[in-house]
Amino acid sequence: MSRESPPACECPPEAGAATCEVPRASPDGPCPACGKPGKPVDLLTVKAMLAVPLTELRATRYRFCKTPECPMVYYGVDADHPIGETALRERVHQKHPEDDDVFVCYCFRHTPATIRAEVESTGRSTVVEAITAGIQAGRCACEVRNPQGSCCLGNVRAVVENRKRKGVIP
Repeated sequence: MSRESPPACECPPEAGAATCEVPRASPDGPCPACGKPGKPVDLLTVKAMLAVPLTELRATRYRFCKTPECPMVYYGVDADHPIGETALRERVHQKHPEDDDVFVCYCFRHTPATIRAEVESTGRSTVVEAITAGIQAGRCACEVRNPQGSCCLGNVRAVVENRKRKGVIP
C-alpha cells in the first residue's frame, strides 16, 4: 500500500483516496435547486439511502448536494431527477450541521451530542481515533451508510473543531 499524503479531509491512507470528501470541479451541471456544484455519488449509495421504492430511481449518474439550505440531497446529472431528504432512510448531516442528533458518522453512529457527552464525561474526544481504528479494522461502509457516499472523517473533524470554537469541547 502506498503511503501518499492524505487528502484534504485527512482520512487515513487505509480509507483510500476514493472514500474521502475531496472537492472536485464538476463537469456535470450544478444542483437544479440551489445552483451549487454537487459531488459524484455512486448509485449504490443512493439505493442504500432511499426509503422509497427503487423504481423511483432513474438510469443516470447522481450527485450529492451538501448545501444546508437546499432541499435536494441527490440529483441526476442526465435526467435532472432530484431526491430530497424526505425520501431517505437517514437525516443528512450536511443539511443539519448544527443538529446534535443527526449522525455525523453513520458507520459507528456518532452524533455531535455523543461527541459532546464523551467530552463531558472524560474531558476529551476520541471519536477521530475510534473511527480511524474502525476503518483500519475494515469495519466501515461509508460508501453505503453515509449519504455523501464517502468517508466521514472530514465532517467529524469539522464538528469537533466547530464545537471547540463554541466552547462546547475544551
